[in-house]
Amino acid sequence: MANPKSKILVSACLYGFCCRYDGKSNLLKDKLFMALKNSGRLVPVCAEELGGLSTPRIPSEIKNGKVISKEGKDVTSQFELGAQKALEIAKKNNVRVAILKEGSPSCGSKRINDGSFTGTKISGEGVLARKLIENGIPVFNENEIHLALVLANGDPNHHHH
Repeated sequence: MANPKSKILVSACLYGFCCRYDGKSNLLKDKLFMALKNSGRLVPVCAEELGGLSTPRIPSEIKNGKVISKEGKDVTSQFELGAQKALEIAKKNNVRVAILKEGSPSCGSKRINDGSFTGTKISGEGVLARKLIENGIPVFNENEIHLALVLANGDPNHHHH
C-alpha cells in the first residue's frame, strides 16, 4: 500500500522560518510545496539552530572536511550535532525523503560553497544532507519537489538504493 501521509523533512528556511545565517527565510512559494505544507506532511528542521548556533550567525563554509565560519572559527561540532538531532527528528516522524536548501553547508545536496567565501560553488554535500543520505533518506533540493514527492509517495516495501 502506498502511504500518502509519509512525512518529508524540509529545511526550515524553505518552510518560511527566518533561520538563515542572515536572519532571513528562503520561503518557497512553489504550488506543490505549498500544498504539501498545508497538508501537514512537512517536518521543518534547521540543523544549524539545532546545533546551538544563533540566528543571525556568521556564515560558514566547508573546507577540508571541516565547517569553518567566515571569522575562522571551527563550527564542525555544532553542524554535526544539529545534523544528528535533525536525523533523529526525521526517524521519529518516519520521514522517507528530504527537501533541503541547495548550496547550504548543512543542506546542500549537489553544490556547496568552496570554503573561500567568494561565492564559488563546487560539487559537494552539506553536513545534514550527507548524514541523511548515509542513513537511507534521499535528499532533494528545492527545484526537485516533484522527484521528492514521487519517492515519498512510492511503495514503502520497495527500497531505493
